[in-house]
Amino acid sequence: MCGICGEIRFDGQPGRIDRVFKMGEQLGSRGPDGIGHFAQNHVALGHRRLKIIDLSEASQQPLVDSELGLVVVFNGILYNYRELRAELQERGYRFFSQGDTEVITKAYHAWGEAFVERLQGMFAIALWERDSGRLLLVRDRLGIKPLYLTRQNNCLRFASTLPALLAAGDVNTDINPIALHHYMTFHAVVPAPHTMLKGVTKLPPASMLVVEPDGKERLKKYWSVEYGIRPEDEELRMEDWKERVLHSLRKAVKRRLVADVPVGVLLSGGLDSSLIVGLLAEAGQTGLNTFSIGFEDVGLEKGNEFKYSDIIAEHFATRHHQIFIPSREALQYLPDCVGAMSEPMVSHDNIGFYLLSREVSKHLHVVQSGQGADEVFGGYFWYQEVNCGIDPAVAYAQAFFDRDHNEFGRAVHSDYVGPDFSRTFVEEFFRQPDLRNPVDKALKLDTLVMLVDDPVKRVDNMTMAWALEARVPFLDHELVELAARIPPDLKIKGDGKWILKEAARSIIPAGVIDRPKGYFPVPALKYIRGEVLEMIQDLLASPQAKQRKLFNPSYVQTLLKDPEQHLTPLKGSKLWQVALLEFWLQTQGIK
Repeated sequence: MCGICGEIRFDGQPGRIDRVFKMGEQLGSRGPDGIGHFAQNHVALGHRRLKIIDLSEASQQPLVDSELGLVVVFNGILYNYRELRAELQERGYRFFSQGDTEVITKAYHAWGEAFVERLQGMFAIALWERDSGRLLLVRDRLGIKPLYLTRQNNCLRFASTLPALLAAGDVNTDINPIALHHYMTFHAVVPAPHTMLKGVTKLPPASMLVVEPDGKERLKKYWSVEYGIRPEDEELRMEDWKERVLHSLRKAVKRRLVADVPVGVLLSGGLDSSLIVGLLAEAGQTGLNTFSIGFEDVGLEKGNEFKYSDIIAEHFATRHHQIFIPSREALQYLPDCVGAMSEPMVSHDNIGFYLLSREVSKHLHVVQSGQGADEVFGGYFWYQEVNCGIDPAVAYAQAFFDRDHNEFGRAVHSDYVGPDFSRTFVEEFFRQPDLRNPVDKALKLDTLVMLVDDPVKRVDNMTMAWALEARVPFLDHELVELAARIPPDLKIKGDGKWILKEAARSIIPAGVIDRPKGYFPVPALKYIRGEVLEMIQDLLASPQAKQRKLFNPSYVQTLLKDPEQHLTPLKGSKLWQVALLEFWLQTQGIK
C-alpha cells in the first residue's frame, strides 16, 4: 500500500521531477517507509512506500525493469501475486524481488493490456513503456484504490490523492457545478470522472487509460458485473446460495491475509466485521487483534456499540482494543481529518475512521474491514422501497437524495444552478437495458457508484492518513459477481442482507446477527451544538466563505437558526454538509 504520482508531457519538454517531488511530499502519510523517483525523457514518476509485501529494498519503487523496458509505480496489493509469479516463471520470466510489484511488469509483457483481468486485488497502477513512450493508468474493479488526474499546459499529472495534485500547482480550482449538485443532492456522492474542482478528474473504477506520447488518450473498461438470475441458477435453493456465499466469502477473507506483516480487523460490532472475525477464527487464526471505537452520547443518541463488539471479541478470544473518544478530542482532530480528504465527504464516519486508524496504526499496518456488505447484499431500507411499484428512480431519489432540485436552487448561488444532474444520472442508470428488476438496479448503482465514492473512498482516505492498509473482503470481485446473481428477494428479505445473515448463523452468535442495524455513531456531528456549532458559524462567516459566494446567505441562516430541525432523509445534518464543503475548500487552500 503506497502513494503514487507522476507527470507525462506532450510538448517535448522533460518530465518535471520538481513537481513530482512536491506531490510525493504530500503523499508522505500513505508511504512512510520509502521514497523513490524516476525521470526519463517526457515522464517523471514518484512513489511513497508502505512495506507490506517483500520488506526488502528489492521491491522499492519506481520499479525499473530494464530487461523488459518497463517502469511501474503501484498502490495496492495483489492477493494472487504468488500464483501469477509461478505461472510467469514457467513462461521463462526471471524475478529479482519477492514482491507483487514486479509481477505487474512481467504480466503486462506476457499478456499485454489483458494482464489486468488476471489481477486479484485492489490497485492503482501507472506503467510506462520505455521504447514507445506510452503510459498506462489502471484502477481496480471496485475503485478501492484512488487515482486523480489533471490535464494542464501540454501535460497530464496523476496522484493517489487530489491534494497531491494541488501541491504540484497549476490546477484549475474553480468549482465544478456538476460535482456541486451531486455533493448537495446525491448524498455527497460525486461519480467519476467528476470531482469538486473543474481541473481535476478521477479515473473510473475498472478502467485503463492509455496515454500516447503525443497526448492522445484511449479509455478502456475492462470489467463489469452482470446482475440478475442466470438460467443455470434457477433451480438453486436458499441452502445452495447460503453455501456459495460462505464459500466465496471464506476465499475473500483468506486472500486478504496475504502479507509479510500481521493482519487485524476493524470490529464495529455489526454483522459484517463480526463475520470476518468469525471466518478468520474458523480458519484457525489465533491472537487476532481487533479494534472498536466509540464517542460520547448526545441526549438519547448512543455514541458507541461496544456491547456488540465485546460479544464477538469475547466469543472468539481476540486481542481487543476498545477506543473511546471524547467529543472535545473529536473536534480537535476535525481539521486534520478534513485535510486527509481527497474530496469533501460529509459522513460522520470520517472522524471515526480517522481516529480509529490513528490508534490501530500504533499496533499494526494491515486490517480487514466490513465495508461493502450493505451495497452488495442489500442491507439498506431503500431496496425495499424501490420494489413497491412506483418508478424505482423516483423511489430511490426520495429515500437517498439529501434535497430536491428546488432546494438546491435555494441553497447555492445562482451561478451554480443548472440542470438536475443527480436525478438525470440516476434515471439514466436505471434505464440501462440489462437491468430489469428494480432492486437489482439500485444494488448495481450503489455497488458501482455510491459505494466507490462514499464508504470506500472514506476508508482509503482515513486509514492511509495513518499509513494503515484497509482490506475489504466484501469487495472481492468474485464475491460481488456471485451476489449479483442471487435473487433480490433473498437479499432484501426482512431487514435486508437476509441471505448473508442466514449464512452467518453457523459462524457468529445470533445476538449480533439479529441486532438493530448500526453504524459508526458520532452524535456531536448530527446534533450540532456548542463548540461544533460555534466552529461552523465561524467557518460560514469567514472572509473566505463570503468571498466565495458559494451558498445563499438566507439558506445558511435558516440552517443556523435551528440546525437540528434540518436533517436529510438519511438523518444527516444539512448544516454540517454545507459547512464541511467550505471547511474542505479552506483546508486545501482553495480560494
